[in-house]
Amino acid sequence: MAIMFKPALNHLIAIFAGILLTLSFSPFDYYYCCFIAIALFKLCLNNKKPQQSMMTGWLFGLGLFGSGVSWVYVSMMLGKHEFSILPFIMTLLFCSFWALFPALFAYLYTKFQTNKLFDNWFFATFWVLVEYIKGEWVLNGFPWLQVAYSQIDTPLAGYIPLFGSYGAGFITVLISALSISVVQKKQFLSFVFMVGLFIVGSFLNQIEWVKRAGAPFKATLIQGNIAQKDKWKVDNKNKTLKQYYDDTKEQWDADLIVWPETAIPAYYAEVKDNYLLMLNAEAVKHNTAIVTSLPYRDEEQNLYNSVFVIGQGAGIYKKIHLLPFGEYLPWQPVSGYLLSYLDVRLGQFSRGEGEQSLLNVAGYQFVTSICYEDAFGQLSIDQVKDAKFLVNVTNDGWFDGSIEPYQHMQIARMRALEAGRYLLRATNTGVTAIVSERGRILQAAPVAERTSISAMIQPLQGLTPYAKVGDKQTIWLVFLLFSLLLIYQTLLQRFLLVKNIKKV
Repeated sequence: MAIMFKPALNHLIAIFAGILLTLSFSPFDYYYCCFIAIALFKLCLNNKKPQQSMMTGWLFGLGLFGSGVSWVYVSMMLGKHEFSILPFIMTLLFCSFWALFPALFAYLYTKFQTNKLFDNWFFATFWVLVEYIKGEWVLNGFPWLQVAYSQIDTPLAGYIPLFGSYGAGFITVLISALSISVVQKKQFLSFVFMVGLFIVGSFLNQIEWVKRAGAPFKATLIQGNIAQKDKWKVDNKNKTLKQYYDDTKEQWDADLIVWPETAIPAYYAEVKDNYLLMLNAEAVKHNTAIVTSLPYRDEEQNLYNSVFVIGQGAGIYKKIHLLPFGEYLPWQPVSGYLLSYLDVRLGQFSRGEGEQSLLNVAGYQFVTSICYEDAFGQLSIDQVKDAKFLVNVTNDGWFDGSIEPYQHMQIARMRALEAGRYLLRATNTGVTAIVSERGRILQAAPVAERTSISAMIQPLQGLTPYAKVGDKQTIWLVFLLFSLLLIYQTLLQRFLLVKNIKKV
């Protein structure tokens, strides 16, 4: 008999389950909370009509996003010291909006699932399809708090180079759903299947998907720790430029030096003929390359969030996947008015072209991503065939003192594991880290500290299975599974209906 909760208790458990899911992600890293949270949520949907289940799903989402991404409040309160009601309301609206997607999932699951035989498969299928819609389509995508991230240090991480975050998420949710059958119904086969998924994951974790490509080289990452509220002050610019130069000149023995996102608080044209020219000459003299970031305006006056290679290397990268409400403003003019009222100064950046030449240092090409772009797996693998490692430059100074930098670091690790490449991640305030092709942190800098880290980097070549097929193929497989389940369910219902009619 299915467990059912009274309405009030059901709502409280749904909220609690959402909060519990947050605890499975960094910086908490209680990965097992993921399975408990999803199982509790599923129990809350027992015998619910589709319309009723939407409220349950929304409350679950409110618990998840209210606890997991409420750090947006920190960004709106930057430089302010007193509580303000408008940022609080906007944060609540932000979390409430993303909570609509668990509500959508709950509706679809309870609407289409009528066959207990494939109940758990329907549950996992709809979860991933909705996760994909949220992560890729809406407001340029918001792939935050996806369940697969919580499993990056478990045996289930073995599925990530195979299927990516969505495929690994499907397996994680399926295990969570099956656990109810094991505990409640004592289904031995479900238990065996669950254990089998963990065993296969452990085996996959041992596979070497890629191979070495040339000699290792030394990479150094600079973490400037420039306060966001001070970063773009005119009288602070020269101080910042000097700081990065001083920190860099101690690292001339490195083959590659990486600065964080917008490390240079000035437009390219302002520093091209003096600071950048001097820096380039120094880098060439010491036979090294510097990857740095600053805004770039082209001849058509389009403004780009960009990365440049200086010294022994070449190339410019213009950010492709822009951050909504950070680098462009949807829902104008309302969004613009609110951010202006909050005194949050943001740039209106243009989107870089989808096909850009890879940057090159130390004789190797690499894939570049800027901040929020590392949340999108497909973007990291689009050109990884020709790349020997990954570079991500980030500024999480907007969220200083919150859990966001740790969540962001966990997401970045996912990209290294999916692509089968070392990842060099330089941030302004943290987490600056060097990550292996297995998603393991080799070196990490303390958060909110001016420092640098160095390590020998192994260039790699070859493709993981995920890098060969990407997200769309994975989602098509999940959608195909849903279609087959739905067809089977429909045919079975018709068969039973005909059988009952004949009996009558």
